Amino acid sequence: MTIQKITPFLWYSTQAEEAAAFYTAIFPDSRVVRVTEVPSAGSTKVVEFELFGQPFIAMSSKGPDSFNHAISLMVNCDDQTELDRYWGAFLEGGSVTEACGWLKDRFGVSWQIVPNDLIGMMADPDPVKATRVAQAMMSMTKFDVAALKAAYSGAAN
Repeated sequence: MTIQKITPFLWYSTQAEEAAAFYTAIFPDSRVVRVTEVPSAGSTKVVEFELFGQPFIAMSSKGPDSFNHAISLMVNCDDQTELDRYWGAFLEGGSVTEACGWLKDRFGVSWQIVPNDLIGMMADPDPVKATRVAQAMMSMTKFDVAALKAAYSGAAN
C-alpha cells in the first residue's frame, strides 16, 4: 500500500475488519491489504484497505464517539446504473437511507451516493439553473439522475 500524504482513518469501537470487508466487496479495484492485531492494546486491530485504489485505514478499539454527519464519504457515479448498484449494495448491508443521496451504513458511517455532475450543476453561474437542481435534490432520497438533469435544463415540471 502506497503511503499518501492524507489517508482517511476510520475508528470503530468494533468491526473495523468487517466494515473493510463489506466496503471492498461493494467497490471495484478494492481490497483488504492487511489486518494487524495490536496485542499491547487489548482487542485493537488496525485494518489497511483500498477502495478504488484509494488507501484507507480503520481501527477497532473501544472508546471512540460514534460516527456522525460531520464527515461522510462521497461516491461519484457515472450514471444511474452505477448509482443504483452502490445504493442497493449498501441497503443489502443494512443501511438507513437519508435525504439528498445520503445513507448511513450498518457500521454508522455516512455515505453520499451522487451523480458525477451534481456539484457542477449546483455551482452553475446561472442561479435559476442552480436553484432548480438544488430544489430537485432536496426532494430526493436516492438520486434520480434524469430528474436532476431535467431540473437543470428546465424540462422538469
